[in-house]
Amino acid sequence: MEFAEYVTRQRPALMRFATVLTCQTWLAEDLVTDVLGRAFERWDRISVMAQPNAYVRRMVVNDYLSWRRRLARSSPRADVEPATEGLSDGADERAERDAMIRRLGGLPRKQRAAVVLRYYAGLPDEEIAAELGCKVTTVRSQISRALAALRIDLTTSAYQEIS
Repeated sequence: MEFAEYVTRQRPALMRFATVLTCQTWLAEDLVTDVLGRAFERWDRISVMAQPNAYVRRMVVNDYLSWRRRLARSSPRADVEPATEGLSDGADERAERDAMIRRLGGLPRKQRAAVVLRYYAGLPDEEIAAELGCKVTTVRSQISRALAALRIDLTTSAYQEIS
């Protein structure tokens, strides 16, 4: 498969994956662009692999994990609440998705990566462990902790809405 054909077919899926992983569209765009640039340089080796998409997805995860660390050290932080009122289209699904992405954004990067690989990419524990470079038991504990944190955040949010 030619690189241009691969990008045409897989870039939308990689963008969706990276957007869920990073919780920010602009960061996902940068991440996918950087990864595809590096993949182009190595395409002669990647294209002959049994699963080139799995390899490129692993590149996205690795780049996210390392890039996120650099970004956390270099970007200023502020406690600004995003405006959730006044959604112009009124689509409940979009608001719910945005709220979940915000909740995912509050997780540590390894937990978020494990949750996204499990529930968004649909990978089993063994493949997630291979992508993250850790043991299967670590993947399970990361996902368990992430889900517990998301449950706590969800119940706290629901309690605040009632009050």
